[in-house]
Amino acid sequence: MRKIKLYIAISLNGKIAKLDGSVDWLEAIPKPEDSDYGYSDFYNSIDTTIQGHNTYKQILTWAIDFPYKGKKNYVLTSDTTLKDNKDVRFISKDHIDFVKRLKEQKGKDIWLIGGGKANATFLDAQIIDELHVYVMPIILNDGIEIFDVLLKDATINLISSKSYSTGVVEMIYQL
Repeated sequence: MRKIKLYIAISLNGKIAKLDGSVDWLEAIPKPEDSDYGYSDFYNSIDTTIQGHNTYKQILTWAIDFPYKGKKNYVLTSDTTLKDNKDVRFISKDHIDFVKRLKEQKGKDIWLIGGGKANATFLDAQIIDELHVYVMPIILNDGIEIFDVLLKDATINLISSKSYSTGVVEMIYQL
């Protein structure tokens, strides 16, 4: 069975984006020489992405080509009027059932890109298999939490951790 993996960067105080959805603060984080914090290896391990509608809208503001071409991309939304396009398919109902069926299909793992509402919904439904969390050495004065509103507690197990000379800390957890 395929795994759902949340791969995400957060500020030290648990923010994934500013209140306006921007993630430009990540550009201030130095990158170690010849390293992308494991992003390339992770990206090659997945063939599908899932993201919330607000995250998708924010990505469209980046003034670049859609960054996940060549992958199957799904956007979770409650808006039933949105039409699929060459890059994404919009899922407007039964999100959890859809993802459970997706996990049963053949293929590589699935990247839950975010945002906070999707992360919380998936965690509450216990369908996230791994969390790849990169804590960045920055504290944001406002922003969107990694998990919006959780309905229940979740126990997670640390699989590995790694610290970088830049102050970034990588932690991988299993549920």
